[in-house]
Amino acid sequence: MTVALSGCGSSSGSGDVTLKLVAADYDVDGGQSSKKYWSDLAAAFTAKNPGIKIDVQIESWNDVDRKVAEMVKAGKAPDVAQIGAYADYAAADKLYSADQLLSIPVQSNFLGPLIDAGEMKRVQYGLPFVASTRLLFYNKKLFKEAGIKEDPKTWDDLKDDARKLKANTNAKYPFALPLGPEEAQAETMMWLLSGGGEGYTNQGGSYSIDSEQNIATFDWLKENLVEKGLTGPVAPGKLNRKEAFAAFTRGEVGMLNGHPSLMQAAQKANIQVGKVALPGTTGKPKSAMGVADWIMGFKQNGHRTEIGKFLDFVFSDKNVLDFAGQNDLLPVTVSASEAMEQDPQHQDLREFLQELPTSVLPPVGKTSWATVSESIKKNIGTAMNQGTEPKDVLSRIGRDATVAEHRE
Repeated sequence: MTVALSGCGSSSGSGDVTLKLVAADYDVDGGQSSKKYWSDLAAAFTAKNPGIKIDVQIESWNDVDRKVAEMVKAGKAPDVAQIGAYADYAAADKLYSADQLLSIPVQSNFLGPLIDAGEMKRVQYGLPFVASTRLLFYNKKLFKEAGIKEDPKTWDDLKDDARKLKANTNAKYPFALPLGPEEAQAETMMWLLSGGGEGYTNQGGSYSIDSEQNIATFDWLKENLVEKGLTGPVAPGKLNRKEAFAAFTRGEVGMLNGHPSLMQAAQKANIQVGKVALPGTTGKPKSAMGVADWIMGFKQNGHRTEIGKFLDFVFSDKNVLDFAGQNDLLPVTVSASEAMEQDPQHQDLREFLQELPTSVLPPVGKTSWATVSESIKKNIGTAMNQGTEPKDVLSRIGRDATVAEHRE
């Protein structure tokens, strides 16, 4: 949801300051919940800080990043933007760093993996706004029909359970593997981590997409799930996440990797959902994949103090919990996460909450990541094609990543 802000944002003669806020609309059903959240928050903030007003406009996720980019290019940057990525703006020196904006208690309250993901060259510019993790979802009814009595804990369990689902149920997709271009970069990273790898980068921060461990992970997927006919009628490279999720809510999928919103959609469709951490080669892997959306303060209008006050208010436990709770997302702070985990109202999110503190996020602090992510989306699905070696596909993506990294 993009907030296109009116006015120039400079201080008025009375000494008042109006901050421009651009934010993304999380209400997928076309409702007003995001607009109401920001309207109420802005009113509550101004009541406590009468000299600072917040001018809010909300736009869809389809438009928000582009609108902010256009505003910045036109020399009319918002004071605050809540969007999908921060790295390009940080690299162009257009953002305040976290320590220039936030009080120490607020800055130190973010969860560790989210701090790391918000850093560029060891300085935090991206402030995590909401987060999520992924879990393995399964259809309890189909598991019962297949005679599966325990949650899968290893890759061998996944393979055996998928075989039983294919043999004993009418599941079209024993294991849905969406490696189509919609969100292949996320599905891929989940598997790289569950295979014991570090994801897309090594400990030094350089891309390591075609590491031996990552190649072994995709070899296993192809040999044990895809070539055994356990991933359904649509080739993984042609299957998008949206289609896989819809099939799950129709009761056609035995297992897939999902996020909290799928849980809610499945429950509305009367699908009984089981969920566990994505199994690893021999047990639970050390890390799951995390994702985050970002909020940031732009330097252009010079409202550092006012932006800092506003963001301190945004990150109060009440405001963090209100937004995360109403959108089935996870809080980004330690205190709010602990509060949500203890709240019976959010018991369905506990498994997700437990994965977030040790999660690994994509390398969003790299300006090259957008290019590398597109290469993954475009190419990774072909690794599952007959006659194709996963090593060749991962190596091609790795070369793209090296070129993109050298341009940073």
